[in-house]
Amino acid sequence: MTVIDIITRYRETEKVFKKFDKNAGVCICCEALFDTIQVVSEKFNLELESLLSELTIAVDDSVDL
Repeated sequence: MTVIDIITRYRETEKVFKKFDKNAGVCICCEALFDTIQVVSEKFNLELESLLSELTIAVDDSVDL
């Protein structure tokens, strides 16, 4: 899935991407909206497992509400 797919489907994940902006050095939602999570992690040297884990937690937390 691309960043836009994820945010469109799970709005609460936008906060996770914003959190990773600092490590990426750019706004991920601005610069990589149409990239997959794997491409984002490679492009901005982010830890893929950490990003996926935080996205999963954000989605799971919203479903539990």
